Amino acid sequence: MKTFILGGGCFWCLDAVYQKTKGVSSVVSGYIGGHFPDPDYYSVCSGMTGHAEVVAVTFDEEVIPQDVVLDMFFALHDPTTLNRQGYDVGTQYRSSMFYLTEEERTLFETAIERNQELWNAPIVTEVARASTFYPAEEFHQDYYAKNPDAGYCHVIINPKLAKARKYYSAWLIA
Repeated sequence: MKTFILGGGCFWCLDAVYQKTKGVSSVVSGYIGGHFPDPDYYSVCSGMTGHAEVVAVTFDEEVIPQDVVLDMFFALHDPTTLNRQGYDVGTQYRSSMFYLTEEERTLFETAIERNQELWNAPIVTEVARASTFYPAEEFHQDYYAKNPDAGYCHVIINPKLAKARKYYSAWLIA
């Protein structure tokens, strides 16, 4: 099993898609990359902690290749906008990839290069060494599955799920 820590705006969006991805055994929403110990949602939303909203995606490489996991990441958010995803604005919503090893850093940088051709503007995704990962509150875990009728899910997450189905249907659970 392998785990990638990825930030693509609000963690609910990435969580919703990766929860439906074959070979993914765990998705944990959380915070990383800041200087504030034991952050919570409200402190991270203040923009003062330096943390990003991320998901820790654990997957089986024998079921889904790591390149597919990373390419899905770049398809699910706009990696060309600095510190924003749609209506979500602030450093906590930055496009980010946190590596645990030098091999992962290289893998992430290669994924950026590979996906750059899909975007008209430069990818600004931060690639940084992973620091302490703080799991988000239980309310945020598997948010879409628990709240499919919420307005945010209809307006923001459902279009991302549709995009994932369009390009990655072979990797998604029906």
